[in-house]
Parts: sequence; C-alpha cells; structure tokens
Amino acid sequence: MQTPQRITQMRADLTQIASQPFLLLSCLLLPGTAFAEDVLQGADTAWILTATALVLFMTLPGLALFYGGLVRSKNVLSVLMQCFAIAGVVSILWLVVGYSLAFSTGNAWIGDFSKMMMAGIGRDTLSGGIPEPLFMLFQMTFAIITPALIIGGFAERMKFSSMLLFSALWLIFVYAPVTHWVWGGGWLGAMGLYDFAGGTVVHITAGVAALVAAIVLGPRRGFPNTAMPPHNMTMTVTGAGMLWVGWFGFNGGSALAANGDAGMAMLVTHISAATGAMVWMTMEWIRFGKPSALGAVTGMVAGLGTITPASGFVGPGGALIIGLAAGFVCFYATLYIKKVLKIDDSLDVFPVHGVGGILGTLMAGVFSATTLGVFSGYGFADGISSMGGQVWVQLIGVVATIAFTAVVTWIILKLVDALLGLRVSEEEELQGLDIVLHDERGYDKLH
Repeated sequence: MQTPQRITQMRADLTQIASQPFLLLSCLLLPGTAFAEDVLQGADTAWILTATALVLFMTLPGLALFYGGLVRSKNVLSVLMQCFAIAGVVSILWLVVGYSLAFSTGNAWIGDFSKMMMAGIGRDTLSGGIPEPLFMLFQMTFAIITPALIIGGFAERMKFSSMLLFSALWLIFVYAPVTHWVWGGGWLGAMGLYDFAGGTVVHITAGVAALVAAIVLGPRRGFPNTAMPPHNMTMTVTGAGMLWVGWFGFNGGSALAANGDAGMAMLVTHISAATGAMVWMTMEWIRFGKPSALGAVTGMVAGLGTITPASGFVGPGGALIIGLAAGFVCFYATLYIKKVLKIDDSLDVFPVHGVGGILGTLMAGVFSATTLGVFSGYGFADGISSMGGQVWVQLIGVVATIAFTAVVTWIILKLVDALLGLRVSEEEELQGLDIVLHDERGYDKLH
C-alpha cells in the first residue's frame, strides 16, 4: 500500500515527465515492466523455439526408440509407426480444435471454439513475451508425447486403426480438458495447483490411461509365464539418452522465458533424473545381484517424470529427495503391478509415469515450502500451515485427474472396441504386428 507522501511524490514526478514531451516520448518507446507482456522478447522466443524442438525430439526419435527396443523384434516397427502416426494425427487435431479447447477462455472445465484453426492468431500475435503461434506449437509437442506414452500400456496387441481412433478421441476428451483445468484458466489452476510442466496434465493422464487400456485389452499371449525381454537394449538406451536431453526443453521450456526459472528447472530435472537412475540401479543390484542397463534407464525416466510437476517450484535439495523417492517407489510399483496384480502394462507406463506423476505432484506441495533449509523451494508456500494447504490442493488435483482420466478412457476404449475391435487375433499376435498390420519387418534376415 502506498503512503500519502509517496503518492504526492509520484504525482510530482508524472507532472515533470508530462511537461517534457521528449522525455515522455522516450518513456513510451522504451519497454518497461508495465509493457512487458505486450512486447516481443527475443531471448525468450529463441529459447522456446529451441525447447519446442527438444520436446518433439523426445517423441521422435526418443520415445519411439526407447519403446521400440523394449518390445519383441516382431513388433518393433509397429511401435515406431504408432509414435510417428500419433505425431501426425495429434498435430492436425491440435490445430483444428485441440488448442482452442485447451487454451481459449471457455469456462472452468473446458475452453471454447474461438481459436479453432488459429482463428484471430497471426505471426505477430503475442502470448506473454513470445509469439502465440510458437506457444501453440510448444504446447502441441506436449499434446503429441502424452498419447504416445500410452502406447506402452497396450504394446504388441492393439490394432493400428483402433490406436489411431483411440488417440484422437483421447486427445479431445481427456487431454484437452485436463490441460484447460491446469494451464488454460480452469478450476485447478484457479485453486493454485502446482504443475509446472505436466505432472497431472501429462504423466498422470498417460499413466492412468495406459493402466485402464492394459486392463480392458487384457494381457499379451503368454503373460506372465512367458518371458518377454527387450529385443534391443542398445536402441532403448539410445532413446533414453534422447529423452534425458529432450526433457531439458520439456521442463526448462515450461518457464516460457530465458531466465532463472528455466535454468533452475533444468538443474533440478537433471538432479532428479541422475538420482532416480542410481537408486533404481542399486535396488536391482541388491535384489537380483546385478545392475542392469534397463533398470538404470527406467529409473532415469522415473526421476524425470516425478520431477516434472515440481521442477519450477523446488530447489536442488528437493530434487535430490524427489529423485530418490522416484527410484524407490516406482521400482516397487513396477513389481507390484506385474507380480501381484498381474496386469500387463507392457512397458510400465503406469508405475513409472503414473505413479511418478502422482508422487511428484504431491511432493511439489512439500518442497516448495520456505522452511526446509537446503531442501527449500522458491517460497511459493510459506510455513507448515501453508505447506499443508498446498499439499491438500495437490491431492485434489491428483484425485480429480485420476478419476476423470480413468472413467473417460474406459468409455473411449469401449466405444472403439464396439466400432473397430481393440486387439488383433491370437494368431496375428503370434505372427507379430509388423507383418500383420504393416507388411514390413524391422530387420531383414541376413543371407
């Protein structure tokens, strides 16, 4: 609140400026705090251009290679094709209607159709300090990778046509509404949910959808008695490395500026990924006697997914704890899903991304507090009472996202099953999806 003396001084200063036309003109021409949102920021734009390319790089080729190496050789092309096709379908749908539903005004639950086909948006239209077409493209890359993650839940058994229809409907009826809730002016954003780069929007929705899909489709032929090891760990580790690098754009780019928030987000992302990898590797070493490359890269992805919602709110100390928790909790979640519940979530999407997203979203409410010493965040929460209140908001966001995603995903799967059928026949599954669905082989026989 301004004091009367300060107000009097401000009036005098404004009178002096108004009496000097040249000085007044200079003040109007120079970008200042009051005009920051109306001026194109070159450095911010350059960074988001780079971050956008990095996030697309996460899906193509990163996730495609990561998933492709994890399946059996007879299905490798089907996974690569699914990632590639999803990138195409989602890009078109995002332009036509997805972006508008997610980021136009609308109401607390969903956007409207005012930005369909980029209506009213030109190359000079700004979103903050960056061009809105760039913001739209940056968000498109998030929309691409989220349904692509779900592939891991039904890998090696879903029809290609059914996958395309499911992904299209899921983007419109699950991803776009949840994005609006959190980032587009919806009710969770209004409550103050902390989700910097997609703990709820990306990882919980993808993880829960993959779990529901795995349950609805049923297990692969031979699961759990037949071993189904990755066919090419070299491919998987290569893809994992691309994911690690691309995630700097995923989390760092979510600051939407080239500033300290972006730098800190990149730092905590790296710390959590490294810690998750080492913890998962160590857990395997203790339990099975040897560390594995598969364990190391899976722990890395768990660390990345878990830090994602918290990356703009926590410091390096908090990231260390989050990465440690990710490696430990997601490791046991994977064993529980497969060994106890016997659910064939083929590539562990729910225990890695779903559980990681839940854990990270809740921990964002804890490690954003200012009372935790070297584990403190940026001061968005203040004191134990505020920490408790923020964790409550985070919990509401987690529960709402899980419930909505599970119900709508189940409905979409049942609809697709009624229209096209969800999975290939047992004989086709035995042959492999590469030949059955695409008439191609991932590897030619050597003569």
